[in-house]
Formats: sequence, C-alpha cells, structure tokens
Amino acid sequence: MDDKALEEVFLSSREVFKGKLISVEHWQVLLPNGNQALREVVRHRGAAAVVPLDDAGNVTLVRQHRVAVGRFTWEIPAGKLDHAGEDMLDCARRELEEETGLNAESFRLLTVMDTTPGFCNEQIGIYLATGLSQHQMHLDADEFLRVRAFPLTEAIRMVMSGEIHDSKTIAGLLMASQLTSRLAAAPYDQPTPIQRAGGAFSSQCKE
Repeated sequence: MDDKALEEVFLSSREVFKGKLISVEHWQVLLPNGNQALREVVRHRGAAAVVPLDDAGNVTLVRQHRVAVGRFTWEIPAGKLDHAGEDMLDCARRELEEETGLNAESFRLLTVMDTTPGFCNEQIGIYLATGLSQHQMHLDADEFLRVRAFPLTEAIRMVMSGEIHDSKTIAGLLMASQLTSRLAAAPYDQPTPIQRAGGAFSSQCKE
C-alpha cells in the first residue's frame, strides 16, 4: 500500500495552552477517507542526550527523582534545547558538562528520536561521547542528581531487567552497545546508515 493512502493532511490549528516548556494545540486534519478529525498536539522545542563512554568501557549515568512518574531513575545526561533551532550537539556538550562535569573529545550522533509521535513533536538527539575528561559540574538551581559510572555491560543488564525505564536512556545505551561491539569486531568497517537521515550507525561524526 502506498503511504499516501495513510496520510493525514493538516488543515488548521488553535493553541489551547502555552507553558514554559510546552504548548498544546488542537489540529484539524483531513483523514485518508475524506473525513475530518481533531488531533491534540504537544509542541516541544527538543532536547539532546549523551551516552558518555570512557576508555575502560564505563558509562556515566545520573540518578534523579522524576515527580511526574513518581520514581527515581537512572538516565543518560540530557537536557532541553535553550531555544528552538539550537544545534543539538551544542546542547549535548553543555548538558554533559553541567550534569557530570565531563568533557568529550568526540561526539558521534546515534539517532534523532521521536519520543512520543502519537501526540508530541519532541525530538531528542542522542550522541555517543568518547575521549572523556573530568571537570566541574554546573547544575541548575532546581537540579538535584547523583552521578555514577557503570560498566556498559551492567547498564545493558539494567535495561533488559527493567531497572532502567527511561526511553532515551534505553535507546542510547542499546545503540551505543551495538555500535561499539560492531566497531570492536571490525574496527575498519563504517557503520551501516540507518534509514533515518543523520541517524545512528551513519558515519556522521562531529568533533
């Protein structure tokens, strides 16, 4: 079946809520069968996240309390873009240093992930950071977290056992593990690009 037969066509929008981090809009769309429908869409300016992997194969995670879901989480360092259109790599560098005090010599884009495409346009750029060096943390005034390094194999075990619930962290750790395993087995091979432009296992690297 041609994808065109599945497409919903945007007709109009109306903002129903505007907050500091998100806005909510009601969209009218034209369905493939000719009927119209309402879609409630959350707009978000985007974010970036980092899998910081040291030379010994350890990944640095942050521990914090997420009141929206009522639990403590282990997550890769991440944060929202300062403004719409900010380069995700610039955001990734900033958040890595602020939350962990780490700087990295190299960043490789793993993927740009649609976090919840059913109702939200948020995208998170996820990077693998290597060549790490320790510097000073610079947490925001409302940010409280603990930092710990885990062997990447242990972090993957935590994903598979359900100890890690955060979606960007699950995606980032699994993709970093897959990529590093492939490069270790065939260090001169170029990772195969995934279908999404600029995604993981592409050869895109930014220094």
